[in-house]
Amino acid sequence: MKRYLFLLFFFTGILQAQFQINGVVKDASTNKPLSFATITSSEGSAISDVDGKFTLQTKQNISSFITSYVGYNSTNSIVEPNKKFYSVFLSPQPDNLNEVIISGNPAVALIKKVIQRKDQNNPQKKLKSFQFKAYNKLIVSANPDSIKGAIDSVFTHKFGRKQFTKIDSSDYQFKKIISKQHLFQTEKVSQFQFNESGLKETVLGTKMAGFKQPVYELLAFDLQSFSIYDSRFELFETKYNSPIASDAVTHYNFKLLDTVVIAGRSTFMIHFKNKKKRNAAGLEGILYIDQENFAIAKAITRIKGVLDITGVNEFLYLEKEDLWFPITKNFKIVKGKNDDDIKILGGTIQFEADTEDFKSREKVASDFTYLLSETNYSEIVYNVPVNIKKSFIAVDVKDDAATKNETFWYTYRKDSLDLRSQKTYEVLDSISVKKRIETRLRLGRKIINGYLPIGFFDVDLRYLLSYNNYEGFRLGFGGITSEKFSQKYRIEGYTAYGTKDGNFKYNLGGAARVGKFSNTWIGAAYTDDVREIASTVFTIDKRVFKIYDPRPINVSTFYNHVTWRAYIETKIIPKTESIWQLTQSRIEPKFNYAFNVDGKLYSVFNMTTAMVSLQWSPFSDYMQTPTGRLEIEKRFPKFTFQFTQSLPNVLGNDFTFGKIDLRADYEKKYLDGQKTALLMSAGYAFGDAPLTHLYNTSPNSLTKDRVIQRITLAGKNSFETMYFNEFFSSQYIFLQLKHGSKRVTLFKKVKPSLVLVTRMAWGNMEKPEQHVGIVYKTLNKGFFESGIELNQIYSGFGLSGFYRYGPYQLARFEDNLSIKLSFVLDLGL
Repeated sequence: MKRYLFLLFFFTGILQAQFQINGVVKDASTNKPLSFATITSSEGSAISDVDGKFTLQTKQNISSFITSYVGYNSTNSIVEPNKKFYSVFLSPQPDNLNEVIISGNPAVALIKKVIQRKDQNNPQKKLKSFQFKAYNKLIVSANPDSIKGAIDSVFTHKFGRKQFTKIDSSDYQFKKIISKQHLFQTEKVSQFQFNESGLKETVLGTKMAGFKQPVYELLAFDLQSFSIYDSRFELFETKYNSPIASDAVTHYNFKLLDTVVIAGRSTFMIHFKNKKKRNAAGLEGILYIDQENFAIAKAITRIKGVLDITGVNEFLYLEKEDLWFPITKNFKIVKGKNDDDIKILGGTIQFEADTEDFKSREKVASDFTYLLSETNYSEIVYNVPVNIKKSFIAVDVKDDAATKNETFWYTYRKDSLDLRSQKTYEVLDSISVKKRIETRLRLGRKIINGYLPIGFFDVDLRYLLSYNNYEGFRLGFGGITSEKFSQKYRIEGYTAYGTKDGNFKYNLGGAARVGKFSNTWIGAAYTDDVREIASTVFTIDKRVFKIYDPRPINVSTFYNHVTWRAYIETKIIPKTESIWQLTQSRIEPKFNYAFNVDGKLYSVFNMTTAMVSLQWSPFSDYMQTPTGRLEIEKRFPKFTFQFTQSLPNVLGNDFTFGKIDLRADYEKKYLDGQKTALLMSAGYAFGDAPLTHLYNTSPNSLTKDRVIQRITLAGKNSFETMYFNEFFSSQYIFLQLKHGSKRVTLFKKVKPSLVLVTRMAWGNMEKPEQHVGIVYKTLNKGFFESGIELNQIYSGFGLSGFYRYGPYQLARFEDNLSIKLSFVLDLGL
């Protein structure tokens, strides 16, 4: 009986293979592949993929098939016995080389009906609730049959003669590896739930080759929009205007190609293409529109640029609801045309840069490498009560997700793992253990964030060495206990010594975690240190590690503070991080200054303050993992709020004042490497606030006579033409606009990035008579500067130039100029 079943399975496979035709469709004149070509036969149809390749599966043997494509002559191909692969070449139709859109275009009329009925056909609009399970498999691999795999001899030309240099077996080795396994592989099973509070994903199981604990950042990587009905459709972290957005007909050309039957229902096959210039990257694809309800029954979307990206969304027709519900999602990335190396998934997959002689050079491994993600939905339930807990968390990873057994995976996999996929887990898991990849990854993460782990203690690299004009060289040592010490308690501290001021500074603190989900900590600390005067610091700002911090190098006016601090830090409020603290400080300015309050001069004073500092990211998505909460989709704008209030008659407080600080950040990144950033910050101090706690709006220019004497290191968001201690304000508003281009290759190692910058600020000083001993100006008329940054010209070093203009422009031309050096550390992440 077993032998009979085996033979039945074997011959069934042979029969299936007999009625499967593979091939590729190309332009006859350019030899370039044609994506989305239609292949039809008497027994079925297919569509070519992003590479022009297709697979036509039929229930019965066929004698021929027809291939058609928009603007090309159709061709009929005869099926030959034992022929496995067909190369189909289509010739362009001269009359249709330039698509003409006329009024009355039936495709446009159909798209307008789709737009009109979007809400009736969108599951997230029509259904009150739904939930389903999703199995996803993502691989990074290559087709071994496409790789030459030969061992080549490498020659160089020297003294006009061709000389043998070495044997190159890289292609041979790559083909040998890729024939047995994939380069990377991960699986995930999730439950999706939707109701009036939104959509949430709960990760039930995850398996990542080479890792016992998954890399959660990769686990959360969303390659395409969940809904095809979104007005802004997302492919690979870039949003495009949807072909069914309300204004789609002004952005896209549409053409009716054919009618196709899907799930027993007739659909219109409509090609859409962005109206951008031919060489510009834009969304293109095919929509299959139900002829009765004008819903999308299938969608193919594509971007062709630095990467060739294709997404395929398929749907299941729910007859009772007259609704097409998503059932599968496929996503593929292959190499496009690019001038620089492109790394995605943290460098898991890399596409090498094209050289000038790209057309003539032999293809390398990265030319054949691709990323493929396939997702299948099951156990679909809708219009039943769905209880979503903590809906503000977009992705919730269960504590046992990484420890699921094979029985669990067998339940959700559409097909059993083939030998190649099984080998991938075995080999990568073995390599990970042998080379201690997870340990090295943990070390790398720590170092990137500025820590060097030693046993139970993480040494903070910020404290080792720095420089400013007051302390001179600041030598120190400090850090914090790691998770190896405890996940519930932490101890931190540092000590430092200034070679110029000759004083020690130190800090010691500790905290206990009282809430795992909200990551709530209660702590206390003692600090004796110095700080730049009138500097605005948002306490909630995440700690950023820098090889150097350029601005403090030039700062010479500080105040000493001896501070006791008690605080609570938490993420308990949805999509926020906040710190609530009470501090008592003894403040001593280290420059010529006294604060006049009702005729009494204070050169040393006590301050007791309560403060809340909160950052709100309303558009970001968060993932809750067994190790904490991650911001997996950083979206803008972001808002930061900070309120400080002194407490009269508490612990010897001398002054009554308050401060309100606000900040808004916005960034937009483009797939071609460009980036636009907007920054707005404002502050308002009221009451009797000393100069040490007001605003200097981040100046970064030395008071020197000649431009060359003022050449220093540029700051990030500072005024490069504003002199130190030139302006002080009790109220201010600051605006900054930056737009950066992608890096341009001038020479092999000279690849600068051009950034255009404009900054402006307005301010005012209330009660200026209170501040004695220091001469300054106010920003009532507005301060303006603009400039150009040439970053990463060579080995991370760059150069920038700024010009000061407007009401505070100085009489001498060169006094308004500022030339700065910059350094950007590219970690290749």
